[in-house]
Amino acid sequence: MPMISPRKPRAAAAGFTMLEILVALLILLVGLLGLAGLLVQTQQAEVEAYQRKQAAVLVQDMLDRIRSNPFAAGASGQCYAFTNNVGAGTPALGTGNAVDATFTCSVGSASQQARGRADLKAWNNALLGTSEKKGTANVGALIDARGCVTTAGGEYVISVAWQGLQPTTPPPAAYTCGLNAYTNENLRRVVAITMRIADLSAP
Repeated sequence: MPMISPRKPRAAAAGFTMLEILVALLILLVGLLGLAGLLVQTQQAEVEAYQRKQAAVLVQDMLDRIRSNPFAAGASGQCYAFTNNVGAGTPALGTGNAVDATFTCSVGSASQQARGRADLKAWNNALLGTSEKKGTANVGALIDARGCVTTAGGEYVISVAWQGLQPTTPPPAAYTCGLNAYTNENLRRVVAITMRIADLSAP
């Protein structure tokens, strides 16, 4: 009697099914979306850090201007302490102030007063970003930058406020520069420094 050879098992089909490909593409898509979100957050963090650095430079700039013109500054701060409503943080230079705004200064000699006015105008222009332009638009500044200078008893507080990209905790209540000037207080950022200056009489 002839022997019947056993059936050979069918070879497994090679390659991927359509379902496996779709699942792999879905996993890849989720990973790419997460990576894109991470890149956006990284870019926002870089912009925030750059803005904070620029604000610190502007604060230091005004501090140096006050120190280099002490007779016009004085304890009363008539030439530099233009923010006389401390609670509201107004008036402020920068956003909302014209580049050719008129600045008052009544302490020190005529040349010291002129220098004080020139310092305020230069700082106002720096806050507005006039040092760098794209076409006719000023692009060398923080977002909606505002600068404030207050004084009491020879102690100056110089602060710069701007608008951040993402809401965070609002600045402490003591820092009122730019208060309620932005759509949300959680978007307001402030960098401030306190300095003391001697009460010098005019020469």
